[in-house]
Amino acid sequence: MMEPIKRFWNEHAVLSNWLVLTIGMVVILYFSARHVGFEPLQWAALVAATVALAGLCAWIINWE
Repeated sequence: MMEPIKRFWNEHAVLSNWLVLTIGMVVILYFSARHVGFEPLQWAALVAATVALAGLCAWIINWE
């Protein structure tokens, strides 16, 4: 069961990092801003910006 996950992690390092960072950052975003009272469109914009930021971070992390 773990072999496909390990293979994906090794073959797609940037994408794997992006996925892990995205999940963590969106969870932090939710717990940090859950009582602010954002509308659904505002949440969507914040999540989209967070996903983009996580992608940039993953890309920078993998610079060599």
